[in-house]
Amino acid sequence: MLPSGMSRVLSITILINLYIFAAECKFETLAHLKPQATDDTQARAVGDLLQRLIGARANEFIVVVNRSLGLANGDLDTYELRSARNEMISVTGNTGVAAATGIYNYLKYFCNCHVSWSGDQLRVPSPLPSITGVLKITTPNRFRYYQNVCTQSYSMVWWDWERWEREIDWMALNGINLPLAFSGQEAIWQEVYLSLGLNQSDIDSFFTGPAFLAWGRMSNLHGWGGPLPQSWHLKQLYLQYKILDRMRSLGMIPVLPAFAGQVPEAISRIYPKANVTKLDPWSHFNCTYSCAYLLDPKDPLFQRIGTLFLTQLIRQFGTDHVYNTDTFNEMTPVSSEPAYLSSVSEAVFSSMTSADTQAVWLMQGWLFVHQSAFWRPPQIKALLGGVPLGRMIVLDLFAESHPMYSSTQSFYGQPFIWCMLHNFGGNSGLFGTVESINRGPFEALSFPNSTMVGTGLTPEGIEQNPVVYELMSELAWRREPVNLQKWVSLYSARRYGSRDENVAAAWSLLFRSIYNCTVPFYKNHNHSPLVHRPSLRMNTDVWYNRSDLFEAWRLMYTAAKPLMSVETFKHDLVDVTREALQLVVSEYYLEIRKAFQKHLLSELLTAGGVLVYDLLPELDRLLSSESRFLLGVWLEQARSLALDEREASLYEMNARNQITLWGPEGNILDYASKEWGGLIGDYYSQRWSLFVTTLVKCVDRGSPFKQDAFNRDVFKVEKGFVYNQRRYPSKPTGDTYEIATRVFLKYYRPIMKKLSKAACHS
Repeated sequence: MLPSGMSRVLSITILINLYIFAAECKFETLAHLKPQATDDTQARAVGDLLQRLIGARANEFIVVVNRSLGLANGDLDTYELRSARNEMISVTGNTGVAAATGIYNYLKYFCNCHVSWSGDQLRVPSPLPSITGVLKITTPNRFRYYQNVCTQSYSMVWWDWERWEREIDWMALNGINLPLAFSGQEAIWQEVYLSLGLNQSDIDSFFTGPAFLAWGRMSNLHGWGGPLPQSWHLKQLYLQYKILDRMRSLGMIPVLPAFAGQVPEAISRIYPKANVTKLDPWSHFNCTYSCAYLLDPKDPLFQRIGTLFLTQLIRQFGTDHVYNTDTFNEMTPVSSEPAYLSSVSEAVFSSMTSADTQAVWLMQGWLFVHQSAFWRPPQIKALLGGVPLGRMIVLDLFAESHPMYSSTQSFYGQPFIWCMLHNFGGNSGLFGTVESINRGPFEALSFPNSTMVGTGLTPEGIEQNPVVYELMSELAWRREPVNLQKWVSLYSARRYGSRDENVAAAWSLLFRSIYNCTVPFYKNHNHSPLVHRPSLRMNTDVWYNRSDLFEAWRLMYTAAKPLMSVETFKHDLVDVTREALQLVVSEYYLEIRKAFQKHLLSELLTAGGVLVYDLLPELDRLLSSESRFLLGVWLEQARSLALDEREASLYEMNARNQITLWGPEGNILDYASKEWGGLIGDYYSQRWSLFVTTLVKCVDRGSPFKQDAFNRDVFKVEKGFVYNQRRYPSKPTGDTYEIATRVFLKYYRPIMKKLSKAACHS
């Protein structure tokens, strides 16, 4: 008899025969995009992954990769699971990724196990549970894409091989077969520009520092946080070789970078006749670090540079024929004429095919969302139409909230991938749009004349909200939406290896509230006053019922004591408590603001005192007790990549600046905010202390609060943090349960009374 939840899965999937939507037949242009590694190589890679994951228990699995299995199912990824002799489990996939996905499906639904960014629960039963018959599952789409170009900077910038290895394993287990692989490209660009006559100084002023490379690559920035040391180039090259080798060995199709037209300013000195246009500043930067120089696509130098770069790249790394580059990312083109826009995309694609005749351009569709006033149907159609039909794949990047396929007739015939963006800036905070992602991919697939060829995960930052990514990854292998309440019940049981009723009830509440944002076009930035520069006009709105979150907090705390040894539960107890305290901060902020506006000094001192001297320190202690909420880890990772103290200081400045000021003058202040132990105490708490002190002085003196003057004062605090060079623990300190208990007993009842009182007055 199958474990709970699997009988329905099996009954559905056994009925799945060949399922190919009409659009799939149109794109023979994508048929060559296949794994390069042999079947045996992929099978060995999956076996090695299993050894890393469950040690000696891996020997109880028989792993086979047989590409003919996919050919028999419309060239779509397929896996089969069956019991074998001696209580072993046999998995066969047409690729290594398909086999790994099958194994993880078995571990989840037969063994009640779980793998995530925030810990694993791998108490694998012995003997392995048997399978009745053959469980065969075929995905309805060719591709499962992963990463946003920003993920490389917000999350992956300081990773070593050990961390990359872990992530590539996670990709394979979750079915990713089309991952971005952008490391090491600056080393190639340096070689290209030196060969064109630029000097090292020209190049050093062009590249950003490590934490801002994503925006240098997208033509938004130059120079900020740099220069890049030569040791950086060498280490990233070495890392890229290993990343690509592992991805390919598992049957993935890595996506490499290409040329979009941005060039160093110095190119005009070497090639004075080159047609170079200086673009407007990006975001809140000025031309000191922004204002990209764009080479006209019709200029012969455009083809020369683009082809030279890609030729060098392929010589170094090989190719799987898919290349990503983004023209006009959050930048306004110099002309809205369709002919110009077509010429740009035609030139970009031509520079690809000059180096690789089988090139396919994969483009993020964010520009159409971000600048919708410019990108009207004629402009979108022109840009996409500059590339032969089927030779470009468009990432519908924010499809769970702002799908573009429906307003562009499926991107005017170009294949597209339905993507979940979910997270901006790598912010901390519980968030999801589970109803939207549960139905969205299926609606896109059934859209008239749909050209959808896959699903994707495109967060700006990762290592947050693993439940949402596990759900989205599973949906890529399904033909219909899941029952969300049943799904999350199974999820919580396998995440903790426990069927505790309080935990299950907590997750049920979370999935109905904080994980189910239905506000149209909502962007998941953490809007909490906690992580923003204080003012008297801060947003405290949320998209869910606060009482649901507080009740989930109570339920998680009630279940906590016997589960504290489970790393996934410990993490989630901290995360849910953190989210609850974030709401408590908002309540105290409202009290502070009200007391100031009514000139009530005593009330202001009381509310401000609780916030600054108790609530924020307690939050800092709580976060400092869990290894995945530590500022010290982020900073230590950055410094560990340096060869000497000079490099270490540069990398640390990059790491600190990105998560706080984001630019020399707070240009994109708090965009990449994090709620980490150390950061709460030495950055956010210091700002709130100054804010409360300033308001108290204003009330005491009868003077108005002046935001501009406060901004100047608080900027000194913010900048001071970026350069203070203080060391922070990279190991947890304190007893999580003891701190969580103290916090719960101190704040739960008072906040519930406030909510109840507010409800009575509304």
